[in-house]
Amino acid sequence: MKYRVLAGALAFLAIGSLHAQEQEQNEGKSLYVKGNALLIPIGIVNLGIEKQISPKYTIQGDIFVSPWKSFAGHELQFYSVSAEGRYYFKEAFKHWYVGANLSFAAYNLQKWNYWNDKFTVTDNGEILINSNLYQKGFSIMLGITGGYQFQLSERWNLDLYATVGTSQGFYKGYDRSTGKRYDGAESFNKSGEIIPYRGGVMISYKFK
Repeated sequence: MKYRVLAGALAFLAIGSLHAQEQEQNEGKSLYVKGNALLIPIGIVNLGIEKQISPKYTIQGDIFVSPWKSFAGHELQFYSVSAEGRYYFKEAFKHWYVGANLSFAAYNLQKWNYWNDKFTVTDNGEILINSNLYQKGFSIMLGITGGYQFQLSERWNLDLYATVGTSQGFYKGYDRSTGKRYDGAESFNKSGEIIPYRGGVMISYKFK
C-alpha cells in the first residue's frame, strides 16, 4: 500500500513539475490580436492573431473577408486565409521584420484590368466589353512579407506590412450582360503571376 502511495506522490510531483516547466517556457511569449485599419472604413474585414514562439520569431494567422457583390460597380467578393512565419531583426513585435506567407483565396470579382470599356470581338462575331466581364475561382499564393512594427504603448502596436509573391489562379470568366462564360475554356482557366497580394496597417493589441 505504501508503495502505491509513494508512486502516486511521485506521479503527482512529476505532473506538477511538467506543468511548471510549461508555464516557464510560455512565460514572456506574447500574443497579439490585430485588425487592418485601412480596410474597415470600406466594409472589408481583415483580422489576425500573432503569437511569439521565440525571442525573434512569431507565427501569424489571419482572415480577409470582402463581402461586396458590387462595389463601385465592380464585383468584389474575396475570402482568404493566411499563415505566416516572421523573423524580427531586433526582437519579436519590435521594428523591422521579414516573413514567409502562404495564403488561399476564393473570389468572385472583376480584376482591375477590366475596369474599362475596351472591347474585343470573338470568332463568332460576339462583342465582349471589359466592364461586363468578371472572374470566379480560387488562388493559392506564396510570398515574402516585409514590415515594421511601432510600439505605441505597453499593449498597443502599429504594424505596417506588405507581401509580394506568386499567385496561382484557377477561375472561370463570365459576361455579366449574358450570364455566359466568355473565356471559352471547358473547365478552369489557369493563370500565374507575381503580384503584391497583401498589405495594410494593422492595429495590434497585446493580450499577454
